[in-house]
Amino acid sequence: MSSLLAAVLLTGCLASESPPGGGGLGVPGSANTAPQISGDPQFVAVMSEAYLFTPSASDAEGDALTFTVRNKPAWSAFDAATGRLQGIPQFGDVGNYDDVVISVSDGSATSSLPPFSIAVSRDELGSVTLEWQPPERNTDGSYAGDLAGYVIYWGIEPGNYDRQLRIENVGLTAYVVDSLTPATYYFAATAFNSVGVESDYSNEVVRSVVIN
Repeated sequence: MSSLLAAVLLTGCLASESPPGGGGLGVPGSANTAPQISGDPQFVAVMSEAYLFTPSASDAEGDALTFTVRNKPAWSAFDAATGRLQGIPQFGDVGNYDDVVISVSDGSATSSLPPFSIAVSRDELGSVTLEWQPPERNTDGSYAGDLAGYVIYWGIEPGNYDRQLRIENVGLTAYVVDSLTPATYYFAATAFNSVGVESDYSNEVVRSVVIN
Protein backbone atom coordinates (compact mmCIF):
# COMPACT_ATOMS: atom_id res chain seq x y z
CA MET A 1 0.00 0.00 0.00
CA SER A 2 1.26 3.45 -0.77
CA SER A 3 2.90 4.95 2.26
CA LEU A 4 1.67 8.44 1.51
CA LEU A 5 -1.69 9.38 0.12
CA ALA A 6 -1.67 12.37 -2.20
CA ALA A 7 -2.35 15.70 -0.53
CA VAL A 8 -5.84 16.33 0.72
CA LEU A 9 -7.07 19.65 -0.59
CA LEU A 10 -9.75 21.67 1.13
CA THR A 11 -11.87 23.63 -1.27
CA GLY A 12 -13.96 25.58 1.17
CA CYS A 13 -16.03 25.59 4.30
CA LEU A 14 -19.57 26.47 5.11
CA ALA A 15 -19.66 29.20 7.67
CA SER A 16 -22.75 30.54 9.22
CA GLU A 17 -23.29 34.21 8.45
CA SER A 18 -25.82 36.71 9.67
CA PRO A 19 -28.19 38.01 6.98
CA PRO A 20 -27.91 41.75 6.31
CA GLY A 21 -30.22 43.84 8.42
CA GLY A 22 -32.04 46.95 7.46
CA GLY A 23 -34.50 49.53 8.58
CA GLY A 24 -38.12 48.57 8.74
CA LEU A 25 -40.71 49.70 6.25
CA GLY A 26 -43.01 52.18 7.92
CA VAL A 27 -46.78 52.27 7.66
CA PRO A 28 -47.51 55.98 7.99
CA GLY A 29 -50.19 57.20 10.29
CA SER A 30 -52.20 60.38 9.59
CA ALA A 31 -49.88 63.22 10.67
CA ASN A 32 -47.52 60.92 12.42
CA THR A 33 -44.05 59.70 11.52
CA ALA A 34 -43.72 55.95 11.71
CA PRO A 35 -41.18 54.64 14.21
CA GLN A 36 -37.89 53.23 12.95
CA ILE A 37 -36.62 49.72 13.69
CA SER A 38 -33.34 48.06 12.73
CA GLY A 39 -31.10 45.16 13.71
CA ASP A 40 -29.27 42.08 12.49
CA PRO A 41 -30.75 38.94 14.05
CA GLN A 42 -28.60 35.81 14.06
CA PHE A 43 -30.17 33.11 11.94
CA VAL A 44 -28.51 30.20 13.78
CA ALA A 45 -29.35 29.11 17.31
CA VAL A 46 -27.46 26.33 19.06
CA MET A 47 -29.19 23.67 21.11
CA SER A 48 -28.80 24.23 24.88
CA GLU A 49 -27.24 27.67 24.32
CA ALA A 50 -28.91 31.05 24.77
CA TYR A 51 -30.23 32.85 21.72
CA LEU A 52 -30.79 36.59 22.12
CA PHE A 53 -31.76 39.35 19.74
CA THR A 54 -32.95 42.86 20.61
CA PRO A 55 -33.74 45.31 17.80
CA SER A 56 -33.07 49.04 17.95
CA ALA A 57 -36.07 51.33 17.63
CA SER A 58 -36.83 55.04 17.85
CA ASP A 59 -39.67 57.47 17.21
CA ALA A 60 -39.31 61.02 15.95
CA GLU A 61 -42.16 62.28 18.14
CA GLY A 62 -40.92 60.45 21.20
CA ASP A 63 -44.07 58.32 21.43
CA ALA A 64 -44.11 55.25 23.63
CA LEU A 65 -43.27 52.16 21.61
CA THR A 66 -44.55 48.61 21.84
CA PHE A 67 -43.27 45.57 19.99
CA THR A 68 -44.94 42.52 18.52
CA VAL A 69 -43.64 39.35 16.89
CA ARG A 70 -45.10 37.04 14.28
CA ASN A 71 -44.16 33.36 13.92
CA LYS A 72 -42.29 33.33 17.23
CA PRO A 73 -40.50 29.99 17.80
CA ALA A 74 -42.17 28.02 20.58
CA TRP A 75 -38.87 27.70 22.46
CA SER A 76 -38.44 31.48 22.69
CA ALA A 77 -39.89 34.31 24.78
CA PHE A 78 -40.67 37.81 23.55
CA ASP A 79 -40.63 41.12 25.45
CA ALA A 80 -43.23 43.54 24.10
CA ALA A 81 -41.54 46.48 25.85
CA THR A 82 -38.10 46.01 24.26
CA GLY A 83 -38.60 43.71 21.28
CA ARG A 84 -36.17 41.23 22.79
CA LEU A 85 -36.44 37.68 21.46
CA GLN A 86 -34.64 35.11 23.57
CA GLY A 87 -34.64 31.47 24.50
CA ILE A 88 -32.64 28.29 24.92
CA PRO A 89 -33.70 25.67 22.35
CA GLN A 90 -33.48 22.02 23.33
CA PHE A 91 -33.09 18.75 21.41
CA GLY A 92 -36.73 18.65 20.33
CA ASP A 93 -36.45 22.16 18.91
CA VAL A 94 -33.83 21.35 16.28
CA GLY A 95 -35.09 22.55 12.91
CA ASN A 96 -35.91 25.68 10.93
CA TYR A 97 -38.20 28.49 12.03
CA ASP A 98 -39.16 30.70 9.09
CA ASP A 99 -40.73 34.11 8.51
CA VAL A 100 -40.14 35.54 11.97
CA VAL A 101 -41.16 39.21 11.90
CA ILE A 102 -40.58 41.74 14.70
CA SER A 103 -42.56 44.98 14.50
CA VAL A 104 -42.74 48.19 16.50
CA SER A 105 -45.69 50.55 16.89
CA ASP A 106 -46.14 54.03 18.33
CA GLY A 107 -49.86 53.48 18.63
CA SER A 108 -50.63 54.95 15.22
CA ALA A 109 -48.05 53.57 12.80
CA THR A 110 -46.08 50.35 12.60
CA SER A 111 -42.68 49.43 11.18
CA SER A 112 -41.24 45.93 10.79
CA LEU A 113 -37.91 44.26 10.29
CA PRO A 114 -37.63 42.12 7.17
CA PRO A 115 -38.74 38.51 7.82
CA PHE A 116 -35.91 36.26 9.01
CA SER A 117 -35.39 32.59 9.78
CA ILE A 118 -33.73 30.86 12.71
CA ALA A 119 -32.13 27.45 12.23
CA VAL A 120 -31.67 25.51 15.46
CA SER A 121 -28.63 23.24 15.26
CA ARG A 122 -27.62 20.50 17.64
CA ASP A 123 -24.38 22.48 18.16
CA GLU A 124 -22.69 21.61 14.87
CA LEU A 125 -22.67 24.51 12.52
CA GLY A 126 -20.18 24.19 9.73
CA SER A 127 -18.59 21.93 7.15
CA VAL A 128 -15.47 21.65 5.02
CA THR A 129 -14.92 19.95 1.68
CA LEU A 130 -11.94 17.65 1.22
CA GLU A 131 -10.50 16.44 -2.09
CA TRP A 132 -7.71 13.95 -2.75
CA GLN A 133 -5.88 11.96 -5.39
CA PRO A 134 -5.95 8.14 -4.91
CA PRO A 135 -2.52 6.50 -4.57
CA GLU A 136 -1.50 4.52 -7.65
CA ARG A 137 1.45 2.55 -6.22
CA ASN A 138 2.27 0.53 -3.14
CA THR A 139 5.41 1.26 -1.15
CA ASP A 140 7.24 -1.48 -3.09
CA GLY A 141 6.36 0.24 -6.38
CA SER A 142 3.69 -2.26 -7.40
CA TYR A 143 0.32 -1.13 -8.70
CA ALA A 144 -2.23 -0.48 -5.96
CA GLY A 145 -4.92 -2.56 -7.59
CA ASP A 146 -6.55 -3.66 -4.33
CA LEU A 147 -7.31 -0.17 -3.04
CA ALA A 148 -10.53 -0.42 -0.99
CA GLY A 149 -11.16 3.02 0.48
CA TYR A 150 -10.01 5.93 2.59
CA VAL A 151 -10.10 7.19 6.15
CA ILE A 152 -10.41 10.90 6.95
CA TYR A 153 -8.99 12.00 10.29
CA TRP A 154 -9.40 15.34 12.05
CA GLY A 155 -9.00 17.09 15.37
CA ILE A 156 -8.45 20.50 16.91
CA GLU A 157 -4.72 20.00 17.57
CA PRO A 158 -1.99 19.45 14.96
CA GLY A 159 -1.24 15.75 14.54
CA ASN A 160 -3.84 14.76 17.15
CA TYR A 161 -6.85 13.30 15.38
CA ASP A 162 -9.62 12.23 17.73
CA ARG A 163 -12.27 11.84 15.02
CA GLN A 164 -12.32 9.71 11.92
CA LEU A 165 -14.56 8.72 9.06
CA ARG A 166 -14.14 5.55 6.98
CA ILE A 167 -15.08 5.72 3.30
CA GLU A 168 -15.42 2.34 1.58
CA ASN A 169 -15.66 3.70 -1.95
CA VAL A 170 -12.49 3.88 -4.01
CA GLY A 171 -14.20 5.98 -6.67
CA LEU A 172 -14.91 8.78 -4.21
CA THR A 173 -12.28 11.54 -4.27
CA ALA A 174 -14.14 14.30 -2.40
CA TYR A 175 -16.15 14.40 0.79
CA VAL A 176 -17.96 17.03 2.84
CA VAL A 177 -17.24 16.73 6.56
CA ASP A 178 -20.17 18.42 8.29
CA SER A 179 -21.47 18.81 11.84
CA LEU A 180 -18.48 20.93 12.86
CA THR A 181 -18.66 23.40 15.72
CA PRO A 182 -16.75 26.68 15.30
CA ALA A 183 -13.03 25.89 15.70
CA THR A 184 -9.79 25.40 13.80
CA TYR A 185 -9.49 21.84 12.51
CA TYR A 186 -6.51 19.78 11.33
CA PHE A 187 -7.21 17.14 8.68
CA ALA A 188 -5.29 14.19 7.27
CA ALA A 189 -6.26 11.12 5.25
CA THR A 190 -5.09 7.57 4.62
CA ALA A 191 -5.91 4.86 2.09
CA PHE A 192 -6.51 1.17 2.89
CA ASN A 193 -6.49 -2.00 0.82
CA SER A 194 -8.83 -4.99 0.61
CA VAL A 195 -7.30 -6.67 3.68
CA GLY A 196 -7.44 -3.49 5.78
CA VAL A 197 -3.77 -2.47 5.55
CA GLU A 198 -3.70 1.30 5.96
CA SER A 199 -1.26 3.80 4.52
CA ASP A 200 0.58 6.53 6.37
CA TYR A 201 -1.15 9.86 6.91
CA SER A 202 -1.32 12.34 4.06
CA ASN A 203 -0.08 15.85 4.54
CA GLU A 204 -1.99 17.81 7.17
CA VAL A 205 -4.25 20.66 6.14
CA VAL A 206 -5.97 23.27 8.31
CA ARG A 207 -9.38 24.85 8.00
CA SER A 208 -11.34 27.12 10.35
CA VAL A 209 -15.08 27.06 10.80
CA VAL A 210 -16.49 30.34 12.09
CA ILE A 211 -19.80 32.03 12.73
CA ASN A 212 -20.10 35.62 11.61
